[in-house]
This record gives sequence, C-alpha cells and structure tokens, in this order.
Amino acid sequence: MSKKQEHLKPSGQLCSANECRLITITPLAKQINCLDVKRIADLCVTEIPQLIGARLASLYILDETSDILHLERNNHPFLINNIVSLNQNPPSPMVAAIRSKELLVVEGEESLRGPKISHTLRQFSGNYKSGSCIIAPLVCHGRVVGVLNFSEKIGGSNFTNDDIAVVELFRHLIGASIGNINLFEKTQRQAKTDGLTGMLNHRTFYEQLEIELRRANRYTTHLSIIMADVDNLKPINDNYGHRAGDMAIKQIARRISACIRQIDIAARYGGDEFAVILPNTSLEDAVVVAGRMVEMVKSTPMVWEGQQVGLSISVGVGQYSPDSSISDITKAADQALYAAKQAGKGRVKVFEGVAAT
Repeated sequence: MSKKQEHLKPSGQLCSANECRLITITPLAKQINCLDVKRIADLCVTEIPQLIGARLASLYILDETSDILHLERNNHPFLINNIVSLNQNPPSPMVAAIRSKELLVVEGEESLRGPKISHTLRQFSGNYKSGSCIIAPLVCHGRVVGVLNFSEKIGGSNFTNDDIAVVELFRHLIGASIGNINLFEKTQRQAKTDGLTGMLNHRTFYEQLEIELRRANRYTTHLSIIMADVDNLKPINDNYGHRAGDMAIKQIARRISACIRQIDIAARYGGDEFAVILPNTSLEDAVVVAGRMVEMVKSTPMVWEGQQVGLSISVGVGQYSPDSSISDITKAADQALYAAKQAGKGRVKVFEGVAAT
C-alpha cells in the first residue's frame, strides 16, 4: 500500500482510501433515510460531492403531474435552470438520463456510460471548467422521482469507477427516501381531503374553522361562512345513475372553488353539502360570493352521455364574531341553508341572530 493510499481510521489505525470512504458512507446513508427533503438536499450538495471529489452538485425533484423538474438545491457559482421540462425534443443529457433511468457519465463530448448523447445538446457546457459530469436519475420502485448531478472533478481528472459506484449506491438510497416522502405527503393529503372532490373533508373543515376563529379573535376581525347544498341530487341519481350524481358533485365543487379566493377554505361538508370559510369577510361580500356560486352552478349545466343536466345549489350565509363557538356557527349556517331550500332552492339566504331573512 502506498503512502498516498494510507489514511487513519477513527481508532488511529491506518486504513485504505476505500475503507475510509466506507466509514463515511455508512453514517451518511443513515442520515439520508429520513422524511426531510431539505436535509436530504443539503447532504446531496455538501456531503456526497466530498466523497467523489466533485466541485459542483445540483438536485432536482420531479413533479410527476407536470413532467417538470424543480431545482431543490445547488452550489453552482452561476445561474442554472430552476425548472426543466421532460418534454424536450431533442432531450438534454439530464432528460435523456431520466428517460433511460440509467446513470449517465460524460467525459468531454461523449458519454462513457448510460444513454448516448450528442455534444450539441450540452448547451451549457461552456459554463464548466471540465467536461466531466455524472447525471444520476433517482429511482423509487421503477419510477423516477428526481435527478442528482455532479460535475468538475477536483484536480481536473475524470471520475473514477469508485466514484461512479458511490453515486450508484446513493442514487438508489436518495430515490427511496424521496419516494417515501412523496408517499407520506400523499397519505397526509388523503387524510385531510375528500376523495371525490379534492376539497377538505368534514374533520379538516372543523380543524381549519378553529384556526380561523383563533385568528379572528387575535386580530378582532369577523368570519363569514357559506353552506351550500346540492338541489335535486336524488333525481339525478335515479334518472342517470350514481356515477352521474358523483360527476354532479365534482363539477359543483369545481365551480364553488372557482368563485373563492386562495385564502378562503372550501370543504365537502357532507354527502351533497359544501362549506366555505371566508376569513376577514363582511356579510355583504360573503353574500356576493354566494350569489356568484349559485349563478355559476345554474348557468353551466352538466353534460352526461350527450344530455344536458341542470344543476342547482341552495346557499346559506352567516357572519360571526371572534368569540362565537364552532357549534354556534355551524348551527346557524345549517339553519340558513335549510331556509334557502324551503324558500325554493337555487338561492341565497342570510342567517342573522335567530331568524333567516
């Protein structure tokens, strides 16, 4: 063993470069096994490059719904793309690697490992001092969840087979961790949302109502609530089937959501009932919003199997002071909703005090 290959183990004994690298890899792998994407990104850009002698690193996370990579973390001294579309044609080396799910090792103008690329596609290669780079798609259960890039081997040499082996190991560990994060977040969303409409569910509505009441109390503002009920859902189910009824609920949910602000909170309150929290909103403004909902639902019938099916909602509106209780609010809003349906449906009723107007 040459002197250049000799290092000290934690115990003070000599070890080879590979042994010392393994001593570093083991605790790093444990740190990557977490549900904190910021922590993982930090390790990808600060710790792993040291293991392989790379000066530059970047981590992108894939949004599967849009096929767009979003830059999570990098240490480049110059600007790099914040987003990268997978729909490029011809594809960049990073996109080509992701499509193949294979590790791509590039030296100069050719790929030594992974999919073959043309140097003409490396449009930003002039930003780098050397042509050496490793592009590592992050894969979990056969699906790409991101990509980790390394470039500029310190000392100007090429990345070694040992370097490539380290990246190969970590790309699967990181892919598994990001996949676990995605699954955890999906589970959290499903626990809080209604599966049919994507709105908040009944339980989460009450949790948000508590939060907004505390906020209203703190800043001495009022809170308005809209309760909406689908009119004549049973005839739709009877005449067209329950799938048509589900479609009616989904379309009404979309139209209600289209009438509110980002800070407003919409929920599927029950089977055919919806609730909307309007923070810091006057009763007059809430009535305007409710009227807009009624009109939008009424003016755009649902098309089901080539037939137009009319839709309608009845809406109750109330405004409440910061010291109101949740039971007071929901009871009053329900009474307003009942009054709207009794008055002929497809309309708005305001509930104030003990009487509907």
